[in-house]
Amino acid sequence: MAWHQLSVVTDETTAPEISDFFSELGAVSVTYSDAEDEPVYEPAIDQTKVWSRTRVTALFELDSDPDIVQSLLFNQFIGQPLQEWSAEVLQDQAWERAWMEHFQPMKFGGKLWICPSGQERAEPDTVCMTLDPGLAFGTGTHPTTALCLEWLASHESNGKVLIDFGCGSGILAVAGLLLGAGYAHAIDIDPQALTASRYNAEKNGVQDRISYYLPEQFSAFAADVVLANILAKPLVELAPVIAELVKPGGQLVLSGILNEQAEVVADAYRALGLSVAEPVSREDWCRLDVCKPG
Repeated sequence: MAWHQLSVVTDETTAPEISDFFSELGAVSVTYSDAEDEPVYEPAIDQTKVWSRTRVTALFELDSDPDIVQSLLFNQFIGQPLQEWSAEVLQDQAWERAWMEHFQPMKFGGKLWICPSGQERAEPDTVCMTLDPGLAFGTGTHPTTALCLEWLASHESNGKVLIDFGCGSGILAVAGLLLGAGYAHAIDIDPQALTASRYNAEKNGVQDRISYYLPEQFSAFAADVVLANILAKPLVELAPVIAELVKPGGQLVLSGILNEQAEVVADAYRALGLSVAEPVSREDWCRLDVCKPG
């Protein structure tokens, strides 16, 4: 199936209004992207990141008329900054092929493979997670996810209960289960993330050992391992909540942190009595390994 991909560049104030307008016109999805090379500054946990120059991109079914959408948009937002209008037909197969060219099998910690379908690896003393294009909020290609996967592949998890806090695609929860964890709890503020997590769990045959929650559905308890690959600001703001999810003697893995933010995040957890190791870095990002005293 093909789609009309329509996009426009605007400012951070107008972007959410355009997103809503696209949705009212029948867009099947709307996404934001940085129209320039603007540094990453994370939003609060309940906010969506927009940039000072944001490209708003919408997918419409092929029977939609891009010229009509453009006309309605520009009439609705007269006087607002609308630049670089773009309309193209996006072929599913072309998108999937490009995605597959970008995403190749990856190995973490000498023990864990993340592979697209048809490229699975079978090696002694390793496990393989199959991950395909579609509802994928995380594939292991980003340094923050890679750092967490390396942690999982290098630590004993047999029979342990883990919490994936901000699960995205569920890649960390599913990987943990494949590596021997007994049960996983996946939490995210986005229902689409839970859908992606459920799909990936079923794809890898671990659906009977994982539960999914929006934050308001989750009844807090203490787990053996908690993985929180989100961003520095919510990690600091939610430090008391996240710390309570770790049982005494348990382990906490924090990621989504720029190198220069590491000390601020570490201090937030040290203030709660947790032990924080030196950051483990990859490119501009780092991971903090945290232990809760027994």
